[in-house]
Amino acid sequence: MTLPQANHSFLGVERSIGGRRWVLRPADDGLGVALAQAHALPEVVGRLMAARGVALEAAEDFLSPTLRRLLPDPEALADMNAAAQRLAEAVSGGETIAIFGDYDVDGATSAALLHRFFRQLGATVLVHIPDRRAEGYGPNLAAFQELQAKGASLVVTVDCGITAFEPLAGAARAGLDVVVCDHHQAETRLPEARAVVNPKRPDDTSGLEHLAAVGVAFLLAVAVNRALRDAGHYANGRAEPDLKALLDLVALGTVCDMVPLVGLNRALVTQGLKVMARRDNVGLAALADVCRLDRPPEAFHLGYVMGPRVNAGGRVGQADLGARLLASEDPAEARAIAEQLNELNGLRQEVEAAVLKAAIEQVESRPHGDSPLLFALGRDWHPGVVGIVAGRLRERYDLPAIVATDEGGMVKGSGRGVPGLDLGGAVIAAREAGLLVNGGGHAMAAGFTVEADRLAAFQAFLDARLAEQLAACDLVPTLELDGAVDAAGASWTLIETLARVGPFGIGNPEPRFVLPDCRIARVDVVGQGHVRCFIEGPRGGRLKAIAFKAADSDVGVRLLASAQASLHLAGTLRPDTYNGRQDVQLVIDDAAEAG
Repeated sequence: MTLPQANHSFLGVERSIGGRRWVLRPADDGLGVALAQAHALPEVVGRLMAARGVALEAAEDFLSPTLRRLLPDPEALADMNAAAQRLAEAVSGGETIAIFGDYDVDGATSAALLHRFFRQLGATVLVHIPDRRAEGYGPNLAAFQELQAKGASLVVTVDCGITAFEPLAGAARAGLDVVVCDHHQAETRLPEARAVVNPKRPDDTSGLEHLAAVGVAFLLAVAVNRALRDAGHYANGRAEPDLKALLDLVALGTVCDMVPLVGLNRALVTQGLKVMARRDNVGLAALADVCRLDRPPEAFHLGYVMGPRVNAGGRVGQADLGARLLASEDPAEARAIAEQLNELNGLRQEVEAAVLKAAIEQVESRPHGDSPLLFALGRDWHPGVVGIVAGRLRERYDLPAIVATDEGGMVKGSGRGVPGLDLGGAVIAAREAGLLVNGGGHAMAAGFTVEADRLAAFQAFLDARLAEQLAACDLVPTLELDGAVDAAGASWTLIETLARVGPFGIGNPEPRFVLPDCRIARVDVVGQGHVRCFIEGPRGGRLKAIAFKAADSDVGVRLLASAQASLHLAGTLRPDTYNGRQDVQLVIDDAAEAG
């Protein structure tokens, strides 16, 4: 295991074949040794934990996160008591409760969680997920009025609502109570509502700002259940809802919304994966079957296999399909919806590929100039894929990116940021300055709607707002690594040990290693442009490696030209359990010339 000092390029790679400088993830090596010794771990695992900010006294919770130790009192969140009391009154009084959700995975899981929870309580529940094109993001008064006409006296907004000032004011005038359950960046003023539960409220001191909306929704369910218990709701023999059974939805929404997998989020995902493995939720079970997932799911499967399919309905199909699937109790219905979402995901991939190609052509055909942002604008690009394409541009160029579509004079866009940049805050500031019809988000992602004739002013505002922040960021493309492993040391035992550091995601990145001086014994192209290799280490050891969708990239071209040559290969070690095997596979992120 090679552990050089973090202030030097790793293995002397200043510019890899993929155009990046390789650096070791900074860590306190002394702490890493102490962590390894205290918990009987290999030194590499101790260093991984140190690099992820795990203190010695927090190591036990990191390695074995439990809700018993980490779940806070929900009333630590501002307005939670008021929200729980109003919802408990609605349940006890037989009121019809409506849930207004967002169309992404976090919104779908939040809506499904509360739907299942209130349904277990015997409440009548309505769910509304807005159509991305017809209604746009967030609450709208017409939908509120429709829910009220159907008998709802109380609406809970999930994963949205914190900046819906006019629709919520209209709901109040109509006599419709609203509880906001959100996690997006809040302004100094709050919308008019019976309660506003959001850990990003300026006056919230809970310290739970890392929660996804589904995490906030779960705490809301815990608080409502307690309020009902305190009011004697269960005294007559009524069964309490099984809150732990909802954790599979919490895990899915938390991973897919890319919030940091630290602290409480880590416990929610760890325990939620265990619940998901039981396949009690018929919608999730049907989705796993459609995805051909024949093993207990991991965070990777949630983020890259199941999540995109739940998202597909809101992006290019029927917006409420994801929430309906996750709330369903009917196996036949769940299977039909899962298959429909799978088909829509294929359509989404086709639409995304076409928009990405056009966006790359735009970005590369005009000089970047002094703008701190990449910006691509198309006419009638599908709004359901602009956020994904912005993420692809950000990954490709290591720069913040915005992709937008002009729909008849109204421009809708989505952006993805880089660490150290508060993109959502900049968009909110633009809205407060009167430049936008709507807009919001969080540090790494944001969305907006702007009139076409104000787009240039909006771009100039963002440039000015972000230039100072970006000047402080290191925008030199880098690849952070956790050390070097010989091919002979890339064993199943190492895979099992590294799994203790999971689940992996934002805030706890999957360990990335270099396998140095690897000989490319065999290489070919498989599937849809994947480059597959069989590699051998200088001290023995042979394993399979793959670079996904890399055949036309610089790394892929170099790999294909390197049969029998040696390269340093950087990537992640993952289990290969196909046909019951216990093998190790390297997923290649980058490569560099050896020697």
